[in-house]
Amino acid sequence: MSAQAGAERLPTPVDRLAEAHLAGQARLDPLFATEIGIAGHDHLLTDFSPDACAARVAQTRSTVRALADAPVTDDVDRVTVATMTASLRREIALAEAGERVGECNVIASPLQAIRDVFDLMPTDSAHAREIFLARLQAVPGCVDTVIDGLRYRTAHGPPATRRQVGLVADQALGAAAAIAADTTALADDPALAGPLRTALDDAAASFDALAAVLRTEVMTGATSVDAVGRERYLRFLPAHLGADIDPDEAYAWGLDHLAAIVDEQSAIARDLVGSGDVREALAHLDTLPRYAIEDRHAFVGWMQELSDRAVEGLAGTHFDIPARLTRLECRLAPSSTGIIYYTQPSADLARPGRMWWSVPPEQTVFHTWQETTTVFHEGVPGHHLQLGSAVVADDLNAWRKLASFTSGHGEGWALYAERLMGELGWLDDPGDRMGMLDSQRLRAARVIVDIGVHCGLPAPAGLGGGTWDADKAWQLLTGSVAMDRAVLRFELNRYLGWPGQAPSYALGQRVWAQTRTAARAAHPEWTLKDFHAAALALGGVSLDVLADELTRT
Repeated sequence: MSAQAGAERLPTPVDRLAEAHLAGQARLDPLFATEIGIAGHDHLLTDFSPDACAARVAQTRSTVRALADAPVTDDVDRVTVATMTASLRREIALAEAGERVGECNVIASPLQAIRDVFDLMPTDSAHAREIFLARLQAVPGCVDTVIDGLRYRTAHGPPATRRQVGLVADQALGAAAAIAADTTALADDPALAGPLRTALDDAAASFDALAAVLRTEVMTGATSVDAVGRERYLRFLPAHLGADIDPDEAYAWGLDHLAAIVDEQSAIARDLVGSGDVREALAHLDTLPRYAIEDRHAFVGWMQELSDRAVEGLAGTHFDIPARLTRLECRLAPSSTGIIYYTQPSADLARPGRMWWSVPPEQTVFHTWQETTTVFHEGVPGHHLQLGSAVVADDLNAWRKLASFTSGHGEGWALYAERLMGELGWLDDPGDRMGMLDSQRLRAARVIVDIGVHCGLPAPAGLGGGTWDADKAWQLLTGSVAMDRAVLRFELNRYLGWPGQAPSYALGQRVWAQTRTAARAAHPEWTLKDFHAAALALGGVSLDVLADELTRT
């Protein structure tokens, strides 16, 4: 196992190379800079044109070449070089295949990046409001570059899919309203109220133009086939997972994993309703007043209280939680997709880690039995503890602290954290435990659906056989998961448009569980707390590096 150096460690050539790469990323992608909390770029927006995308991949290639020649001075350097090289090479493979120009999906493409960045921007000072306005005024120019990228993608491929194009066009029409929800402080500032109205009108017009291009030009060249095919999928899945994997083996494991979770749920169902009917048990839980909250603000308050209680209860017992990470804010998001998500603290911790709840307009009742596990996933011991621990680490360079994130490592940890809270006694309530298993069941279903659809695998006989498609995926999801149907529909659309990301949760969790077993066998003196401390001290790494480092003796 690598021994991470202490606070006195001096920056090395590898650290300086990583820092230079991060600075270049921030300069070439200001939206990314704001997302990870690097100051100085918040008045700008990212250029999504083909030339700008080429500039970003050129910098990545340059960094990979430099890493190959960089002197490795200690264990920290070794981890940095291994993680950066693996992650950046996978990113280059996607870019060279044309996947990074003209991206268009419902969750992780330029439109959402532009819309959602304003949620992260403060407006509590005159200077902050001026920066906010400057970025808002830059929206039309930025959207023009998005359109340039889409036109290039339409001409050169790979083709967009009609489903994603239509849905993103719909999102574009509501993007200006979502941004406007963040502008109350600007509207109340007499000096900015007029320019704000103009900027919002201009942004709305640009988003309307984007929607029109999507519905006419891009839709014309789009394909009706949701699946990307095995060749493309084998570039996406490793990039999200942070490890190379056989999709057929992962698919078979997903089927077995789903069946095992259903067995666990059936046992709880027998206690709740006297039978093993999981659907009946889930419906019963929804009728219990103790799990129901009918006001969205009260629900956010419940999330905050549970998050605070988890921090207090875990600190010093199962985790060493730095005092600087005890602050986690729970907030309503202006968007309405139905997802709960986490945004990490800024580099200087001035912006705390935040858990966001994006409430669909039609949702009026919130069931806490479903979301207790989500608070642990997004907060402590999940994303907030993992990502925040990297931010406050003394011996990691800024790239390792802020930008070294792969979904398999990060989301895998958060899903592992859900199971862990069950082990630690925080999910003994049968409703809360059923909610955790429902969350785990969704992630297992994702493995099956995502790999099955995108690789064109045969569907199970219970779904009618044939080749996996969106209809069969919907049938499996609706039969497997107790989730609001509007939210679940968004989930399916997300999987169809963002191949390889959805399976990374459960597959990443599998690696975390395997690594814990192997690490404690390699280090018999370790307690569970020791394992967690060693794992968190690494910061963000790819999953192959994680296993190597924690089993090193």
